[in-house]
Amino acid sequence: MQPLKLIVGLGNPGAQYSQTRHNAGFWFIEQLAEKYHIDLSMDKKFHGLTGRGRICGQDVRLLLPVTFMNKSGQAVVPMANFYDIDNNQLLIAHDELDIPAGSIKLKTGGGHGGHNGLKDITPHIGNDFHRLRIGIGHPGHKSKVSGHVLSKPSPDDQIAIMAALDAAHSVIEPLITGDLDKARNHINGFKLAE
Repeated sequence: MQPLKLIVGLGNPGAQYSQTRHNAGFWFIEQLAEKYHIDLSMDKKFHGLTGRGRICGQDVRLLLPVTFMNKSGQAVVPMANFYDIDNNQLLIAHDELDIPAGSIKLKTGGGHGGHNGLKDITPHIGNDFHRLRIGIGHPGHKSKVSGHVLSKPSPDDQIAIMAALDAAHSVIEPLITGDLDKARNHINGFKLAE
């Protein structure tokens, strides 16, 4: 596998959304930027906050789209094209309804699963990129999904989500350098301590 060159976190811009479940992808990138001292600044060309730095010896770019979730492709596609980043060098971190809070999965390819951010990206670049699927749990009925993703997690769910993100950060080296099997085994096997 090739090393990652671009890591994207999906979410919605604005303070009113910053703590909502839909912004779990943002949380992952913000932690990564802080840990590796990568400054994120507005880049109008790519409709997002971008940064570039070295993570585990690799030159990596980070992106937080400032479009709303359903327009994420307006940021991701131009940046991937401009820097000639192949899908196997791209990781997109996003919230995932079909996984409980406190679980996290690393996956390559697949459909958009109804996720509006992925739905806006895949028609332009295909679906064979890597995804870090951050579990936020399902509210139980599709009529409740919008309110669920746009609200803050309960305190217990917030702790569980952050523990899952920590599990991903703990194997950042194989994740970045392209040893995705090693990263996948650790991330997909993560279980919350009882």
